[in-house]
Amino acid sequence: MRVAILSDTHLPRGERRLPPACVDLLQAADLIVHAGDFTSLAVLRELEAYGETLAVRGNVDDRELRRLLPVERLLELDGTRIGLIHDAGSARGRLQRMRRRFPHASAVIFGHSHMPLLERAQDGFQIFNPGSPTERRRAPHLTMGVLEPDDASPVFRLITLG
Repeated sequence: MRVAILSDTHLPRGERRLPPACVDLLQAADLIVHAGDFTSLAVLRELEAYGETLAVRGNVDDRELRRLLPVERLLELDGTRIGLIHDAGSARGRLQRMRRRFPHASAVIFGHSHMPLLERAQDGFQIFNPGSPTERRRAPHLTMGVLEPDDASPVFRLITLG
């Protein structure tokens, strides 16, 4: 199963749109996962037009999204459990904090900072932030992620866009 991972799209904003390379990956995915901060319901609907979409709400999402989406969820992908949350808190202690929050998961996907991150504990537990495909802020590039679950542990790849 090929999973496209997004966070912090912050759309619509002016003429900004999802980059074409991002749209190509969304269309090729079996599942789209979004870690919050769509901003508006129209963005969620756009993603759903590309394929099945699982998401959580972010801190800047509109009232409709806050009503529709949970704060966190536990995904089951090909037998692999993955936590999904928007804000994983400060960098200090994040890996251990996410392990405590999602004790039955082998990984957690989060967003909020716009800073891509893949961190792995010695036992294989991982946290992954795909960055943002539309608003890089302090990150060097626009990014998103791809997940390919396997029997041992999820394999996350960061994709640089544009």
